[in-house]
Amino acid sequence: MSVYDDDFRVPEESRKGMDLERIEKAVREILIAVGEDPDREGLQETPNRVARMYGEVFSGLHRDISKDIKTFTSEDDEMILIGDIPFYSMCEHHLLPFHGKAHVVYIPRDGKILGLSKVARIVDTLSRKPQLQERLTSEIADTIQKAVDAQSVCVVIEAEHLCMTMRGIRKPGSKTVTSAMRGGCRSDARTRSEALALINRPRNIL
Repeated sequence: MSVYDDDFRVPEESRKGMDLERIEKAVREILIAVGEDPDREGLQETPNRVARMYGEVFSGLHRDISKDIKTFTSEDDEMILIGDIPFYSMCEHHLLPFHGKAHVVYIPRDGKILGLSKVARIVDTLSRKPQLQERLTSEIADTIQKAVDAQSVCVVIEAEHLCMTMRGIRKPGSKTVTSAMRGGCRSDARTRSEALALINRPRNIL
């Protein structure tokens, strides 16, 4: 049995493109390069742990996003909000985490809607690879629009980047906010305002 078989419930198809043994060897080399002893107690299993962690946090690289999409038919085409979706991703510039919340608003076309959990799964899958927040925001919007041929899509992401808070400028608590508008949310000011009002609603409203 491989030492990687218990790998954090990552689907097998998401790991096929990963060479976890090579990651393990690379992490060992990094430890040596920074002046550590990878054979000392406490570090002996670290390369293996990091390889398994990368198998999880980068699993979106090899997952077919279509597996996350399941649609239903509704009786109307009213605006839908799935808000405060937590996510964790890795900045491609420093391979440090950024994390926060995604808010997705869309207006269906011809009653075609996504299952609520599928929207969260799309956010999760697209975040599990080396990313830029701007790109992640656009990829979520494009995936939602393509999945249901939505009339309008608005995606807003607010996140904290560890490359700003634990290194560099070191400003903990700083938030980066990005948005992507598609269809009516881009072309119609009233639709855009309604979508943003939903996202910025008081959080005590059910």
